[in-house]
Amino acid sequence: MKVIFLGTNGWYDTDTGNTICTLMQTERYDIILDAGNGIRHVEKHIDGGKPVFLFLSHFHIDHIEGLHILAKFRFPKGICICGPAGSREILGTFLNAPFTVPLAALPYPVRILELPEETVSLPFPVEVLPLQHSAFTLGFRIAVDGRMISYCTDTGYCENAVKLARTADLLITECAFKPGQSSEIWPHLNPETAARIAAEAGAKRLVLTHFDAGVYQTHSERTEAARVAAGIFSATAAGIDGLQIGL
Repeated sequence: MKVIFLGTNGWYDTDTGNTICTLMQTERYDIILDAGNGIRHVEKHIDGGKPVFLFLSHFHIDHIEGLHILAKFRFPKGICICGPAGSREILGTFLNAPFTVPLAALPYPVRILELPEETVSLPFPVEVLPLQHSAFTLGFRIAVDGRMISYCTDTGYCENAVKLARTADLLITECAFKPGQSSEIWPHLNPETAARIAAEAGAKRLVLTHFDAGVYQTHSERTEAARVAAGIFSATAAGIDGLQIGL
């Protein structure tokens, strides 16, 4: 399995990267986590030979703005878009005229699953739990190719994030805040709380992503965040666009 970070910014694109999108290349499936503008890079890595699954954590624009370019891709085996309850109605509005090409007009089959109720329709095990954010947000625990990947963004520290990360081979969390920063009305993680989740869960590796573009303006600031997190959980790395991890 290979995990490729296609977009690692939160909120908006900057010179440090595109908004959030992560690709999991597995033996039988291509799995995309969120659809920020980083999704534009997916065709560099997907040849259309596998079914594509796209998991949306929530509907804040930085996590779905890349959906408007779905029409440029060719996924002959189709795409399954998995998101929170209400996904069919919300995507039916967002991915439609006058905003973009309607889902029904895309040049490949599309289906939508609303989670967690419809996880039974997925061909691989996925655990889904709500996280702590200003809007309803899902975290995912995906088992595939003998590996466990946990994906938790956007969220503050919460028990569900720890549950999803339990013994994960790779935990991917957001890191919108710098060390010491926090907000009760706008829950997000800082390096310390992300590392705390990884340590309490017994995860094997942690990668920080979704760096708030207004807070983290350089890659060196991300490196410092990873350094702080590593003081709590040593196997920590900072995500940057193009980072690839083999598992």
